[in-house]
Amino acid sequence: MAKEKLLKGWKGDIVFLIISLIVVFVVHTGLKIALHTESPLVIVISGSMEPTFYRGDVVLLKGVLPDEIKPGNVVVYRRPYTRYPIIHRVKNVMEYNGKRCFVIQGDNNWIHDFYPLDLKEFPYLKTYLPLAEGDVLPCIPEEAIESKALLVFPKIGYPPLVIRERLGLG
Repeated sequence: MAKEKLLKGWKGDIVFLIISLIVVFVVHTGLKIALHTESPLVIVISGSMEPTFYRGDVVLLKGVLPDEIKPGNVVVYRRPYTRYPIIHRVKNVMEYNGKRCFVIQGDNNWIHDFYPLDLKEFPYLKTYLPLAEGDVLPCIPEEAIESKALLVFPKIGYPPLVIRERLGLG
């Protein structure tokens, strides 16, 4: 009898785990579709946005068109030579070589972000000529912007962040 209960408990745990994984997948996929972004949730990994966001905060994101972005918005963008997307605040919108570009800076940073050119990984940067490989844009191209911050869930991403760091994954 005790052996049957042990087996039943073990099977119940497996079923619970499978159902949990399915629910997480469905919720994540639903958020991707509803919010028009490939990454609807991101964990803040640095202190560059303090006191707005802290390490371990999880930010809910929404995909946006570049013309919807205004100074004061917090956006996520991809940058050459960096592993993870960057989440910083738009300080200004400008035109550079006839193209729309954003001056972006972390709330806890002293200087705005620059954008190094990597024409192999980001071919759209060819439109920012006469710059050459290895040059740096003084602003973030509109094509690099992926999404805009909607909501923050404080500290709930801290445990996975610590685990990833301890395993040497980021």
